[in-house]
Amino acid sequence: MTTITPGLRIPRTGSTTSATARQKPRQSRPAWLFIAPFAIVYLAFLIGPTLYMLVASVFNTSLVQSGFGSFAGLGNYAEMLTRPDFWSAMWHTVQFTLYTTPPLVVLGFVMAVLTNRVGRGQWFFRLAFFVPFILPSASIALIWSFIFTPNTGLLNELQSFLGLTPTPVLADPAWAMAGVAAATVWWTIGFNFILYLAALQEIPRELYEAAAVDGATPWQQIRFITIPLLGRTTTLVVLLQIIASLKIFDQIYLMTSGGPGQSTDVALTFIANTAFTSDRVGAASAASVLLFIVILLIAAVRQLITRAQEARA
Repeated sequence: MTTITPGLRIPRTGSTTSATARQKPRQSRPAWLFIAPFAIVYLAFLIGPTLYMLVASVFNTSLVQSGFGSFAGLGNYAEMLTRPDFWSAMWHTVQFTLYTTPPLVVLGFVMAVLTNRVGRGQWFFRLAFFVPFILPSASIALIWSFIFTPNTGLLNELQSFLGLTPTPVLADPAWAMAGVAAATVWWTIGFNFILYLAALQEIPRELYEAAAVDGATPWQQIRFITIPLLGRTTTLVVLLQIIASLKIFDQIYLMTSGGPGQSTDVALTFIANTAFTSDRVGAASAASVLLFIVILLIAAVRQLITRAQEARA
């Protein structure tokens, strides 16, 4: 038998729930205030332009007339898919991706492994490898344009010292893309290096000590411990690198402007020229949507690979 003390008020469940419900909006207001600046910028400069791109891609939108222009349907997409210069730009984008992704992944991993084995002064290597990544693209373009300058550039001087024939890298259609790729690798390798180094430091040292006791060589430790345990990190690094390479624009625009000829004309320079030189925003939007679809497909493949890795684990 339950005894109730006289004068003691027992709160009802319904009133308690309603009071808690009234407190939740008050508690969430500060969070919304902190999120609001980012949300406004996100909507204004990402979601808004993306929606405008999707709508403009089915219209004959132009910079020389107001509004979206006449309805084109899928005409802009059909035009892009049948234009040789569009496919040439897409191939140059893939070419740049093939030039940069393997060395950025492999060298980033090697640099992280070597740095992780350094006992003292590890901070110096972290700083030295990561500093180029924080430099603006204009500075990178200026540095490497000077290196590749014919007759007076550092590369020219090195080739002459070694008795080789100087190569005007950025002025040669056969070498221009490789030159931009080399500048990009030097510039961005620090980001992959940091990702790998952070993942390496999460691997328990006991695994390496046990492997060493069993007689495993350093290469066997890397092969059978480090590489398998960094599988997810490698998948992430490859995905981020491919997407970043597909969106290449700054270095190309500043170092070669798509030249010589059209040997370095990539997807985004083609889109920019179509929109702002030819004043055809609708056609450029269609090309942007096609590039966006390619990036989404790559992201979807990465998601499938991640799920397969988790299923095996």
